Amino acid sequence: MSDAAGISTGRGVVGQTVDEEWQVAVRPLEPAWLEGEVEGEVEISVEWSTLNFKDGLAARGPKAKVARLDPLVLGVDLAGTVATEGAGGPQVGTAVVANGWGLGTSHHGGLATSARVPAGWVVPLPDGLSTRDAMAIGTAGFTAALCVLALEAHGLQPGDGPVLVLGAAGGVGSIAIDLLAAQGHEVVASTGGGDHDLLRELGASEIVDRAETSAESPKPLERERWAGCVDAVGGASLAYALRTLRYGAAVAATGNVGGAELHTTVFPFILRNVALLGVDSVEVPAERRAEVWGRLATDLRPRHLELVTREIGLDEVPDALTAQGAGAGQGRTLVRVD
Repeated sequence: MSDAAGISTGRGVVGQTVDEEWQVAVRPLEPAWLEGEVEGEVEISVEWSTLNFKDGLAARGPKAKVARLDPLVLGVDLAGTVATEGAGGPQVGTAVVANGWGLGTSHHGGLATSARVPAGWVVPLPDGLSTRDAMAIGTAGFTAALCVLALEAHGLQPGDGPVLVLGAAGGVGSIAIDLLAAQGHEVVASTGGGDHDLLRELGASEIVDRAETSAESPKPLERERWAGCVDAVGGASLAYALRTLRYGAAVAATGNVGGAELHTTVFPFILRNVALLGVDSVEVPAERRAEVWGRLATDLRPRHLELVTREIGLDEVPDALTAQGAGAGQGRTLVRVD
Protein backbone atom coordinates (compact mmCIF):
# COMPACT_ATOMS: atom_id res chain seq x y z
CA MET A 1 0.00 0.00 0.00
CA SER A 2 1.15 3.48 -0.78
CA ASP A 3 1.11 6.39 1.61
CA ALA A 4 0.32 8.77 -1.21
CA ALA A 5 -3.39 8.15 -1.70
CA GLY A 6 -5.11 11.50 -1.49
CA ILE A 7 -7.58 14.12 -2.53
CA SER A 8 -7.53 16.60 -5.38
CA THR A 9 -10.54 18.93 -5.39
CA GLY A 10 -13.77 19.80 -3.58
CA ARG A 11 -14.62 19.76 0.12
CA GLY A 12 -14.63 17.21 2.87
CA VAL A 13 -14.70 16.47 6.59
CA VAL A 14 -11.16 17.21 7.69
CA GLY A 15 -9.42 16.66 10.99
CA GLN A 16 -6.30 18.71 11.54
CA THR A 17 -4.28 20.42 14.24
CA VAL A 18 -5.16 24.10 14.57
CA ASP A 19 -3.41 26.12 17.30
CA GLU A 20 -2.18 22.84 18.82
CA GLU A 21 -5.71 21.45 19.02
CA TRP A 22 -7.22 18.77 16.77
CA GLN A 23 -10.33 20.10 15.09
CA VAL A 24 -12.85 18.46 12.75
CA ALA A 25 -14.78 20.58 10.27
CA VAL A 26 -15.99 20.65 6.67
CA ARG A 27 -13.21 22.37 4.72
CA PRO A 28 -12.02 22.86 1.15
CA LEU A 29 -9.71 20.07 0.03
CA GLU A 30 -6.12 21.13 -0.55
CA PRO A 31 -4.33 19.64 -3.60
CA ALA A 32 -1.09 20.26 -1.70
CA TRP A 33 -2.07 17.52 0.76
CA LEU A 34 -1.15 14.98 -1.91
CA GLU A 35 2.15 13.33 -1.12
CA GLY A 36 2.92 12.50 -4.75
CA GLU A 37 1.46 10.81 -7.79
CA VAL A 38 0.97 7.07 -7.58
CA GLU A 39 0.80 4.84 -10.64
CA GLY A 40 -2.58 3.19 -10.89
CA GLU A 41 -4.53 5.70 -8.83
CA VAL A 42 -8.13 6.48 -9.72
CA GLU A 43 -10.04 9.59 -8.83
CA ILE A 44 -13.59 8.99 -7.62
CA SER A 45 -16.45 11.44 -7.55
CA VAL A 46 -17.88 10.45 -4.17
CA GLU A 47 -21.65 10.29 -3.79
CA TRP A 48 -22.16 8.49 -0.47
CA SER A 49 -20.18 7.58 2.63
CA THR A 50 -21.02 6.50 6.19
CA LEU A 51 -20.08 7.05 9.80
CA ASN A 52 -18.46 4.20 11.70
CA PHE A 53 -16.90 3.56 15.10
CA LYS A 54 -13.45 4.06 13.61
CA ASP A 55 -14.50 7.45 12.21
CA GLY A 56 -15.33 8.49 15.75
CA LEU A 57 -11.88 7.45 16.89
CA ALA A 58 -10.22 9.30 14.01
CA ALA A 59 -12.24 12.39 14.93
CA ARG A 60 -10.48 12.40 18.30
CA GLY A 61 -7.16 12.94 16.56
CA PRO A 62 -3.73 11.37 17.01
CA LYS A 63 -4.28 10.77 20.73
CA ALA A 64 -6.71 7.96 19.81
CA LYS A 65 -3.92 6.35 17.73
CA VAL A 66 -6.16 6.00 14.68
CA ALA A 67 -5.58 9.20 12.68
CA ARG A 68 -2.18 8.82 11.00
CA LEU A 69 -2.19 11.98 8.85
CA ASP A 70 -2.46 15.63 9.82
CA PRO A 71 -4.55 16.94 8.16
CA LEU A 72 -6.74 13.90 7.46
CA VAL A 73 -9.94 13.59 5.46
CA LEU A 74 -12.14 11.23 7.49
CA GLY A 75 -14.30 8.39 6.18
CA VAL A 76 -13.45 4.69 6.13
CA ASP A 77 -15.64 3.93 3.11
CA LEU A 78 -17.14 5.52 0.01
CA ALA A 79 -19.20 4.86 -3.07
CA GLY A 80 -19.26 6.91 -6.24
CA THR A 81 -18.20 6.93 -9.88
CA VAL A 82 -14.75 6.89 -11.41
CA ALA A 83 -13.79 10.37 -12.63
CA THR A 84 -10.21 9.64 -13.71
CA GLU A 85 -9.07 6.08 -14.28
CA GLY A 86 -5.67 4.66 -13.42
CA ALA A 87 -3.72 1.92 -15.15
CA GLY A 88 -5.63 -1.32 -14.82
CA GLY A 89 -8.47 0.33 -12.93
CA PRO A 90 -12.18 0.65 -13.69
CA GLN A 91 -13.16 2.90 -16.58
CA VAL A 92 -14.46 6.44 -16.19
CA GLY A 93 -18.13 6.40 -15.20
CA THR A 94 -17.97 3.02 -13.45
CA ALA A 95 -19.85 2.91 -10.15
CA VAL A 96 -17.49 1.65 -7.45
CA VAL A 97 -17.21 1.04 -3.73
CA ALA A 98 -14.11 1.25 -1.55
CA ASN A 99 -13.70 0.41 2.12
CA GLY A 100 -10.81 -0.55 4.37
CA TRP A 101 -7.17 -0.33 3.25
CA GLY A 102 -6.54 2.53 5.70
CA LEU A 103 -9.09 4.92 4.21
CA GLY A 104 -9.85 7.63 6.75
CA THR A 105 -6.95 6.65 8.99
CA SER A 106 -3.61 6.45 7.17
CA HIS A 107 -5.03 7.67 3.84
CA HIS A 108 -7.49 10.44 3.06
CA GLY A 109 -10.96 8.95 3.20
CA GLY A 110 -14.46 9.01 1.81
CA LEU A 111 -16.16 11.89 3.61
CA ALA A 112 -15.32 14.21 0.73
CA THR A 113 -16.67 15.13 -2.67
CA SER A 114 -13.59 13.67 -4.35
CA ALA A 115 -11.20 10.87 -3.41
CA ARG A 116 -8.11 9.42 -5.02
CA VAL A 117 -7.06 5.87 -4.20
CA PRO A 118 -5.07 3.04 -5.79
CA ALA A 119 -7.09 1.16 -8.38
CA GLY A 120 -6.70 -2.10 -6.46
CA TRP A 121 -8.72 -0.67 -3.59
CA VAL A 122 -11.94 -0.16 -5.53
CA VAL A 123 -14.58 -2.74 -6.40
CA PRO A 124 -16.96 -2.15 -9.31
CA LEU A 125 -20.47 -2.34 -7.94
CA PRO A 126 -22.24 -5.58 -8.83
CA ASP A 127 -25.56 -5.45 -10.67
CA GLY A 128 -28.42 -4.55 -8.38
CA LEU A 129 -26.49 -2.27 -6.02
CA SER A 130 -26.62 1.50 -6.42
CA THR A 131 -23.99 3.71 -4.78
CA ARG A 132 -26.52 4.55 -2.08
CA ASP A 133 -27.29 0.85 -1.53
CA ALA A 134 -23.59 0.12 -1.18
CA MET A 135 -23.14 2.69 1.57
CA ALA A 136 -26.39 1.79 3.29
CA ILE A 137 -24.59 -1.54 3.69
CA GLY A 138 -21.19 0.09 4.11
CA THR A 139 -18.24 -1.15 6.11
CA ALA A 140 -20.58 -2.31 8.87
CA GLY A 141 -22.60 -4.52 6.54
CA PHE A 142 -19.48 -5.78 4.78
CA THR A 143 -18.02 -6.74 8.17
CA ALA A 144 -21.26 -8.37 9.30
CA ALA A 145 -21.27 -10.45 6.11
CA LEU A 146 -17.70 -11.55 6.75
CA CYS A 147 -18.72 -12.68 10.24
CA VAL A 148 -21.73 -14.65 9.02
CA LEU A 149 -19.68 -16.28 6.26
CA ALA A 150 -16.94 -17.18 8.75
CA LEU A 151 -19.45 -18.93 11.03
CA GLU A 152 -21.02 -20.79 8.12
CA ALA A 153 -17.58 -21.86 6.86
CA HIS A 154 -16.93 -23.23 10.35
CA GLY A 155 -20.04 -25.37 10.00
CA LEU A 156 -22.93 -23.34 11.42
CA GLN A 157 -26.22 -24.29 9.77
CA PRO A 158 -29.83 -23.19 10.27
CA GLY A 159 -31.43 -25.36 12.92
CA ASP A 160 -28.23 -25.81 14.92
CA GLY A 161 -29.53 -23.60 17.71
CA PRO A 162 -29.53 -19.96 18.83
CA VAL A 163 -26.88 -17.60 17.47
CA LEU A 164 -25.92 -14.74 19.78
CA VAL A 165 -25.23 -11.26 18.41
CA LEU A 166 -23.31 -9.02 20.82
CA GLY A 167 -23.59 -5.28 20.24
CA ALA A 168 -26.89 -5.86 18.47
CA ALA A 169 -27.95 -2.21 18.22
CA GLY A 170 -24.78 -1.09 16.43
CA GLY A 171 -24.07 -1.06 12.71
CA VAL A 172 -22.38 -4.48 12.51
CA GLY A 173 -24.71 -6.11 15.02
CA SER A 174 -27.98 -4.90 13.52
CA ILE A 175 -27.05 -6.03 10.01
CA ALA A 176 -25.71 -9.35 11.35
CA ILE A 177 -29.15 -10.01 12.86
CA ASP A 178 -30.77 -9.25 9.52
CA LEU A 179 -28.40 -11.53 7.60
CA LEU A 180 -28.56 -14.42 10.05
CA ALA A 181 -32.35 -14.35 10.30
CA ALA A 182 -32.64 -14.27 6.50
CA GLN A 183 -30.49 -17.41 6.32
CA GLY A 184 -32.88 -19.20 8.68
CA HIS A 185 -30.91 -18.95 11.92
CA GLU A 186 -32.50 -18.43 15.32
CA VAL A 187 -31.02 -15.11 16.48
CA VAL A 188 -30.65 -13.85 20.06
CA ALA A 189 -29.70 -10.18 20.35
CA SER A 190 -27.77 -8.64 23.24
CA THR A 191 -28.28 -4.93 23.88
CA GLY A 192 -28.29 -2.45 26.72
CA GLY A 193 -30.81 -0.11 25.11
CA GLY A 194 -34.56 0.03 24.71
CA ASP A 195 -34.53 -0.92 21.04
CA HIS A 196 -36.18 -4.33 21.45
CA ASP A 197 -38.98 -3.77 18.93
CA LEU A 198 -36.49 -2.78 16.23
CA LEU A 199 -34.27 -5.79 16.90
CA ARG A 200 -37.27 -8.11 16.69
CA GLU A 201 -38.25 -6.49 13.39
CA LEU A 202 -34.77 -7.24 12.09
CA GLY A 203 -35.23 -10.90 12.99
CA ALA A 204 -34.19 -11.43 16.61
CA SER A 205 -36.35 -14.02 18.33
CA GLU A 206 -35.08 -13.16 21.82
CA ILE A 207 -33.38 -10.24 23.57
CA VAL A 208 -30.89 -10.60 26.41
CA ASP A 209 -29.65 -7.67 28.45
CA ARG A 210 -26.08 -6.46 28.00
CA ALA A 211 -25.66 -6.66 31.77
CA GLU A 212 -25.86 -10.45 31.48
CA THR A 213 -23.56 -10.84 28.48
CA SER A 214 -20.88 -8.48 29.81
CA ALA A 215 -20.79 -9.76 33.38
CA GLU A 216 -17.52 -11.07 34.77
CA SER A 217 -17.56 -14.64 36.10
CA PRO A 218 -15.14 -16.72 38.16
CA LYS A 219 -16.26 -19.80 36.26
CA PRO A 220 -14.12 -20.78 33.25
CA LEU A 221 -17.16 -22.51 31.69
CA GLU A 222 -20.91 -22.00 32.03
CA ARG A 223 -23.99 -23.68 30.65
CA GLU A 224 -23.71 -24.36 26.91
CA ARG A 225 -26.14 -22.03 25.14
CA TRP A 226 -25.03 -20.72 21.75
CA ALA A 227 -24.54 -22.51 18.44
CA GLY A 228 -22.54 -19.50 17.27
CA CYS A 229 -21.88 -15.86 18.02
CA VAL A 230 -21.16 -12.60 16.20
CA ASP A 231 -19.24 -10.32 18.56
CA ALA A 232 -18.92 -6.63 17.73
CA VAL A 233 -18.02 -5.70 21.31
CA GLY A 234 -14.96 -7.54 22.62
CA GLY A 235 -13.78 -7.41 26.22
CA ALA A 236 -15.93 -9.09 28.86
CA SER A 237 -18.67 -9.85 26.31
CA LEU A 238 -16.30 -11.92 24.18
CA ALA A 239 -15.15 -13.79 27.30
CA TYR A 240 -18.81 -14.50 28.12
CA ALA A 241 -19.43 -15.85 24.62
CA LEU A 242 -16.46 -18.20 24.81
CA ARG A 243 -17.50 -19.76 28.11
CA THR A 244 -21.15 -20.22 27.01
CA LEU A 245 -20.71 -21.56 23.45
CA ARG A 246 -21.89 -25.07 22.72
CA TYR A 247 -19.41 -27.83 21.98
CA GLY A 248 -17.72 -27.23 18.62
CA ALA A 249 -19.28 -23.79 18.11
CA ALA A 250 -17.46 -20.59 17.13
CA VAL A 251 -17.54 -16.87 17.74
CA ALA A 252 -16.69 -14.42 14.95
CA ALA A 253 -15.06 -11.48 16.72
CA THR A 254 -14.68 -8.11 15.05
CA GLY A 255 -15.00 -5.31 17.62
CA ASN A 256 -13.41 -3.78 20.70
CA VAL A 257 -15.89 -1.11 21.77
CA GLY A 258 -16.26 -3.05 25.04
CA GLY A 259 -12.51 -3.29 25.58
CA ALA A 260 -9.43 -4.68 23.90
CA GLU A 261 -8.40 -7.06 26.68
CA LEU A 262 -9.68 -10.62 26.79
CA HIS A 263 -9.73 -12.47 30.10
CA THR A 264 -10.49 -16.13 29.54
CA THR A 265 -8.97 -19.58 30.01
CA VAL A 266 -7.96 -22.41 27.73
CA PHE A 267 -10.92 -24.53 28.86
CA PRO A 268 -13.46 -23.41 26.22
CA PHE A 269 -10.93 -24.42 23.57
CA ILE A 270 -9.63 -27.69 24.97
CA LEU A 271 -12.79 -28.99 26.67
CA ARG A 272 -15.52 -27.74 24.34
CA ASN A 273 -13.57 -27.49 21.10
CA VAL A 274 -14.81 -23.94 20.47
CA ALA A 275 -13.17 -21.61 17.96
CA LEU A 276 -12.38 -17.92 18.08
CA LEU A 277 -12.54 -16.56 14.52
CA GLY A 278 -10.97 -13.14 14.07
CA VAL A 279 -12.67 -11.03 11.40
CA ASP A 280 -10.90 -8.08 9.77
CA SER A 281 -12.44 -5.91 7.06
CA VAL A 282 -9.43 -3.67 6.33
CA GLU A 283 -6.93 -5.95 4.60
CA VAL A 284 -9.34 -8.30 2.84
CA PRO A 285 -7.82 -9.28 -0.53
CA ALA A 286 -9.41 -7.71 -3.59
CA GLU A 287 -10.79 -10.98 -4.99
CA ARG A 288 -12.48 -11.88 -1.71
CA ARG A 289 -13.75 -8.32 -1.34
CA ALA A 290 -15.45 -8.46 -4.75
CA GLU A 291 -16.95 -11.86 -3.90
CA VAL A 292 -18.48 -10.59 -0.64
CA TRP A 293 -19.92 -7.47 -2.30
CA GLY A 294 -21.40 -9.77 -4.92
CA ARG A 295 -23.09 -11.81 -2.18
CA LEU A 296 -24.37 -8.62 -0.54
CA ALA A 297 -26.05 -7.73 -3.83
CA THR A 298 -27.77 -11.12 -4.10
CA ASP A 299 -28.39 -13.86 -1.53
CA LEU A 300 -26.85 -11.99 1.42
CA ARG A 301 -28.52 -8.67 0.70
CA PRO A 302 -29.84 -7.17 3.97
CA ARG A 303 -33.63 -7.00 3.99
CA HIS A 304 -34.24 -4.17 6.46
CA LEU A 305 -31.56 -1.55 5.84
CA GLU A 306 -33.98 1.37 6.00
CA LEU A 307 -35.00 0.37 9.53
CA VAL A 308 -31.49 0.93 10.84
CA THR A 309 -30.28 3.70 8.52
CA ARG A 310 -30.56 7.45 8.95
CA GLU A 311 -29.33 9.89 6.32
CA ILE A 312 -27.42 13.13 6.90
CA GLY A 313 -25.57 15.63 4.72
CA LEU A 314 -21.84 16.28 4.67
CA ASP A 315 -22.20 19.49 6.69
CA GLU A 316 -23.91 17.57 9.50
CA VAL A 317 -21.05 15.12 9.98
CA PRO A 318 -18.96 17.04 12.58
CA ASP A 319 -21.95 17.32 14.94
CA ALA A 320 -22.87 13.68 14.30
CA LEU A 321 -19.33 12.60 15.20
CA THR A 322 -19.54 14.61 18.42
CA ALA A 323 -22.83 12.91 19.30
CA GLN A 324 -21.34 9.53 18.45
CA GLY A 325 -18.42 10.20 20.81
CA ALA A 326 -20.92 10.99 23.56
CA GLY A 327 -22.56 7.60 23.08
CA ALA A 328 -25.62 8.80 21.15
CA GLY A 329 -26.96 7.08 18.07
CA GLN A 330 -27.29 3.51 16.90
CA GLY A 331 -27.56 1.55 13.70
CA ARG A 332 -26.20 3.07 10.48
CA THR A 333 -25.52 6.70 9.54
CA LEU A 334 -25.51 7.24 5.78
CA VAL A 335 -23.77 10.44 4.57
CA ARG A 336 -25.00 12.15 1.41
CA VAL A 337 -21.78 13.62 0.01
CA ASP A 338 -22.73 15.10 -3.37
